Amino acid sequence: MTSREPFRKYCDEYTFSQIQEMETIGEMLRRSVYTWPNAPAILYDEKTISYKELDRAVACARTELKKLGLQHGDRLLLHMPNSSRLLTLILAACTSGICSVITPPQLSAATVAQLTGLFGCKAVAGTEEDAGTFSVPLLFGEGAECEESAAENVSGSDDCLIMFTGGTTGRSKGAVLSQRAVMQGVVNGCYGYSEVFSQRYLMSLPLSHVFGLIRGTLNGLYTGSCVCICKSPQTMFRDAANFQPTQWIAVPAMVEMALSLSRKFAKKMLGDAMKVIICGAASVSPYLIQAWAEQGVSLFPGYGLTESANLVSGNPESIAKPESVGIPYPNQILRIADDGELLLQGKNMLRTYIGTQEQTFDEEGWFHTGDLARFDEDGFLYITGRAKEIIVLKSGEKVSPAEVEAKFNTLSTVQDCQIYETKNEHGISILALEVVPRMAEMKDRENFREQLMQHLEEINASLPAYQRASRIIIRDQDFERSPSMKILRYGRKV
Repeated sequence: MTSREPFRKYCDEYTFSQIQEMETIGEMLRRSVYTWPNAPAILYDEKTISYKELDRAVACARTELKKLGLQHGDRLLLHMPNSSRLLTLILAACTSGICSVITPPQLSAATVAQLTGLFGCKAVAGTEEDAGTFSVPLLFGEGAECEESAAENVSGSDDCLIMFTGGTTGRSKGAVLSQRAVMQGVVNGCYGYSEVFSQRYLMSLPLSHVFGLIRGTLNGLYTGSCVCICKSPQTMFRDAANFQPTQWIAVPAMVEMALSLSRKFAKKMLGDAMKVIICGAASVSPYLIQAWAEQGVSLFPGYGLTESANLVSGNPESIAKPESVGIPYPNQILRIADDGELLLQGKNMLRTYIGTQEQTFDEEGWFHTGDLARFDEDGFLYITGRAKEIIVLKSGEKVSPAEVEAKFNTLSTVQDCQIYETKNEHGISILALEVVPRMAEMKDRENFREQLMQHLEEINASLPAYQRASRIIIRDQDFERSPSMKILRYGRKV
């Protein structure tokens, strides 16, 4: 079982002693309200809510949930955009023993109605536009002053959240996370850097995303920090200018955009106080780590899954080991299978899937991540690809796209790339590489294609013959991306 000891040296002893494991969201909220009652907890739409005020709002929201007929063990579906109201309802459900099913806000009301039945939800918290759509009670509006209800006696084994995931098969389903698993994910977010408590978090990811909710929001509340919830990505930089955050939880595409705009306008788009960026949900380029370090900001990549309550590992040595996803967080067992796949067990793991017949764990209790991985001599974890994305050539050689792409991503002039199998004009299977150039690094804008192609071909020639791309394309536009900003890989042969 992994330990927290490897992280001790990255903060002072007092800070390390204050990182305490907890079983439930209610326990976390009680400690934060007791320790920081008047400190700001949430900033949303230019309104600041203290921890004491948040506690009262959550208590009133528990009354609203009771009036809907919800009881300990029931499920509440939440279909709302980011807001302090959404977070308040999530906390009210968690402290009432009610499991929150948090759906992406872009889903249609008809789809949400189907999910309500599929997941056995007893009520929906949504918007006024949802009225008349559901066969169960609907709660909408900002909430009003009402009688406060006390928190229920909730245990660590109670279901806490159902978060949507593509899992290892790519088919959307719900991952059921217990209170204990969620809190392990929350606590894990405290390890690996020096300034942990009383920070200012910029939260621009959707609360329906496990990274945004657990690492970007609940970890903020655990540490007595103020969480600035952005209404949308479009308001992010304006919010940052007003809020002056010290920490940002983001995916690589957002981090790349912030860096590009900061350089373009010669100003710090995230504000002058930014110190730490926690970056995950997709592969992080070593270029980004170095580029932000030059601006005085530490960028720490990590690795996690919805099924692992977000956080499996984090990299506190990102400058020295920029390609690693770091040291495993505590209370887990990690194993590399004979075929290179990373297997997991631990306190942070989901209880089960819902909405699918897919097996959650194998007969020995291991969760199969679908990710290929290795450890170095210092115990740092590296993700080398996805098992399902392995390209098997006619020669029998196996190509991991992520492993090959990492070679090309070492170029500062490459923002993103994708390697895939296709056919040439003679119908013969070949490897093709498509590249999105990082224009900010192009010194000669007129001839950048020739210069970039030369560097790409040099790297290509250095690869083993079976990994080389027979066709290289420099794109004019970014790749198509998912709502969480991951590149949508080509799933077809052209």
